[in-house]
Amino acid sequence: MALLITDECINCDLCPEECPNDAIHMGDEIYEINSDKCTECVGHYDTPSCVSVCPVECIVPDPNRKESLDQLAEKFAAMHG
Repeated sequence: MALLITDECINCDLCPEECPNDAIHMGDEIYEINSDKCTECVGHYDTPSCVSVCPVECIVPDPNRKESLDQLAEKFAAMHG
């Protein structure tokens, strides 16, 4: 699954710098994740780096964007091939 930032985001500015795919950007009020770029760090790290640094634990799997590990790996390969 791609990840999603919930309304609990406090705009701490930690997650954009951690994302190896540049999938995180400032939205109208809080940070947002571009699900087309999010691979949950598959291909880069063992766990999503944004989740690791989030102090309020507001980054969760996006229920509207279910993807298998194979699909995430394919997305990684297409972006970084």
